[in-house]
Amino acid sequence: MMEKAEDSPPPPYTRLDEPDEVAKDPLWRRYVNSFRRMEVAAAEADPSDDPEKPMKIVDKTDMGLKRSLTNRHIQMIAFGGAIGTGLFIGSGAVLSSSGPASVLIGFALIGTMLFNVVMALGEMAVLYPIAGSFNVYCTRFIDPAWGFAIGWNYAIQWLVTLPLELTAATITINYWHNNVDPHIWITIVLLLVVFINCFGVKGYGEAEFLFSMVKIIAVIAFIIVGVVIDVGGGPKGEYLGTKTWQDPGPFNNGFKGFCAVFVTAAFAFGGAEMVGLAAAESAEPRKTLPKATKQVFWRITLFYLVTLLLIGFIVPYTDPRLLGASATANVTASPFVIAIDNAGIKILPSIFNGVILVSVLSVGNSAVYGASRTLCALAQQGQAPQILGYIDREGRPLVSIIISLLFGGIAYINGLASSDAIFNWLLAISGLSTVFTWGSICWAHLRFRGAWKAQGHTLNELPFQAAFGVLGSWWGLIFNGLVLLAQFYISIWAISGPPSADTFFQAYLAFPITILSYVVWKVYKKTPFMVTHGGSATGTSLLDTETMDLDTGRRDLDLATILVEERAAYAALPAWIKFYRSFCG
Repeated sequence: MMEKAEDSPPPPYTRLDEPDEVAKDPLWRRYVNSFRRMEVAAAEADPSDDPEKPMKIVDKTDMGLKRSLTNRHIQMIAFGGAIGTGLFIGSGAVLSSSGPASVLIGFALIGTMLFNVVMALGEMAVLYPIAGSFNVYCTRFIDPAWGFAIGWNYAIQWLVTLPLELTAATITINYWHNNVDPHIWITIVLLLVVFINCFGVKGYGEAEFLFSMVKIIAVIAFIIVGVVIDVGGGPKGEYLGTKTWQDPGPFNNGFKGFCAVFVTAAFAFGGAEMVGLAAAESAEPRKTLPKATKQVFWRITLFYLVTLLLIGFIVPYTDPRLLGASATANVTASPFVIAIDNAGIKILPSIFNGVILVSVLSVGNSAVYGASRTLCALAQQGQAPQILGYIDREGRPLVSIIISLLFGGIAYINGLASSDAIFNWLLAISGLSTVFTWGSICWAHLRFRGAWKAQGHTLNELPFQAAFGVLGSWWGLIFNGLVLLAQFYISIWAISGPPSADTFFQAYLAFPITILSYVVWKVYKKTPFMVTHGGSATGTSLLDTETMDLDTGRRDLDLATILVEERAAYAALPAWIKFYRSFCG
């Protein structure tokens, strides 16, 4: 077995069977013992003497995470992952600043980009269902320094999200009880998140299943209620139709207002890439991930575009209550609540406030999951302290989970005179993280496809192919670049108020931090640029190149027979079923 190089990931491992005497211990003792480091044994690659037989490559990035997520978990993570406060509340702020037509067009454009991003991610994740997902893909297909920058930026995004969501939960609860110390609600919600994460990925999967069910039912119910309200079926009996598009009109603040939609839409859709992280803990990634990634089509069309269209018909962008909308949780500024309230329906606003609280809990739960898995993967790649890669006997990245939960303590500064400024700057550090992540996924996919072809592989060998292939990834990469330009434009020339350094850096601070992270790690580690073939890494030059590794982490390398049978069955299906499965699962 080869010696491990300095700063390289730890060697591959396989689980050891649980001793019989341990299995007989009392339940409480087994639970306590489950937090101990997983007992592992090194496993070697199995080269075959038969050149016709494919070599089995052990996944060096699979370090003991449990594969407990089933098809229903993955489906609900895909469906509900991007439905949260960005849709329920943040959409109100952008409706106020941009107008209903700008919101609809902006979200539709971001939606087309996101569809291709998730498709590209799905193609790589099915072939390489490894811990860290896109962070590892950037490391292996672009440059280890870029993987470092994107991985840490993504981890920080989720680390600061938890305290923000805990604060949001207290504001949401204050809709019913505003005479209770908010720190009590922060403690209760934080303990609930801790409780969920004590059960590892299974707890996350079950919680997200329930949370997503609530959100999906709520959105579908709102669409039905919204149609009834718009055609005059509400208590007031007023027919609205498209009046708000005539007065005050479909657009607000011109081109600046249109540009402002993109970042809000990216925030609202944020979390869609979580399916890639879940691949490493999925029982059957080859079967579940293609369906999950294709569900993005339904999320975009049904949950966002139809919903935002109805809101634009019911709520005029001049409604003063929208001015208080933000990404946190001013529930009275939610366009959903305003639409129901305008129709004179009394009980539904409270019900929707409960849905928003569930969404806040869901995002907080996802924050711990996303941050802990990314930190663990960074440690396994040698890009973070090795202690963060500690995985216990139940497959939980324990130290990374604890670090993620400790960040929730920042929420206790709520109420201090400087708390708003602190939260704003924390959010600024990772404000563009989602855009960088999505663009990097598309970039990594383009580099992967280039190497796949250069190293003699064909597309027929891929278990799952992105619907629009490299063209879709080019669209995703270019459009993410346009979003960065749009954000730069409105950061300097804001919609309201003169240009200021505070406004610029609160909107664009993540950009220089990401670039600086890349440069520092590049210079410090002298990481090679990844090329499709013919690499010449020496470890001494900043211009070194290294051939991309297309084998490590691949599963089911002998899929040829299975794929031939599955594709033959698919070819026999009617054309309309093929179309449905290509885009909708």
